[in-house]
Amino acid sequence: MVEPFDICPPKKPGMVVLKPPLLVKNRERRNETKRNMDSISGTVLRPGMVLLKGYISSSDQVKIVKRCRDLGLGCGGFYQPGYREGTKLHLKMMCMGKNWDPQTSEYGDHRPIDGAKPPNIPVEFHQITEKAIRESHILIEQDSKTRNPEKILPWMSPNICIVNFYSQHGRLGLHQDKDESEESLRQGLPVVSFSIGDSADFLYGDERDVEKAQKVVLESGDVLIFGGKSRHVFHGVTVIHPNTAPKLLLEGTNLRPGRLNLTFRQY
Repeated sequence: MVEPFDICPPKKPGMVVLKPPLLVKNRERRNETKRNMDSISGTVLRPGMVLLKGYISSSDQVKIVKRCRDLGLGCGGFYQPGYREGTKLHLKMMCMGKNWDPQTSEYGDHRPIDGAKPPNIPVEFHQITEKAIRESHILIEQDSKTRNPEKILPWMSPNICIVNFYSQHGRLGLHQDKDESEESLRQGLPVVSFSIGDSADFLYGDERDVEKAQKVVLESGDVLIFGGKSRHVFHGVTVIHPNTAPKLLLEGTNLRPGRLNLTFRQY
């Protein structure tokens, strides 16, 4: 029996929730307006790896959280994955499109723990993902002076999404995403990652060695993409920074303290 997990628990009767100060909300709105007026705010971290800062708007972040909450409470929704010996991952997980089983490191049409079929990926999630890849190609063209950015970061249309919710104590050790099809991995089709909620320290590198890894802070609204030569990069989350989620997001969703992470792939 899988116990439902609500990433946006309803407020308790009689509970007083202080709204964020108007000054804070206005500052967040001004920052978003400025980002929208600027050109793409992004960085090519290494060949095939691009970080788009503040890419997802506040309103879209709210929509994503609400959609994940609704799906997460339904059949195939959030649960705490683990291994046969009893060890549990330090996160809650939900899959869309296909189920990924951490015990076997394989994809399937149903979740072994309860036989549930994963929900489909919402159309609006597809749209944001594909738009982010297109804009990453623009950055790569500028950075590499190439006319064919798809050679560096291939195009993909996602049919899998793994949604993880990390509490403020959550973490995920350095690992590679290598359970997709041989063809997908051979072509270096990218992983596209959305970050929503509290900020997190994200490590990445060519070895499973924390000391040698590079670090970048992923904030709410950031999109990270890695494919091509970076498709097999080791990566993980070591720290969730408490109380760093945007006030507008919390007011609009009542998202639990922690980080919501969506990673899109093509099987």
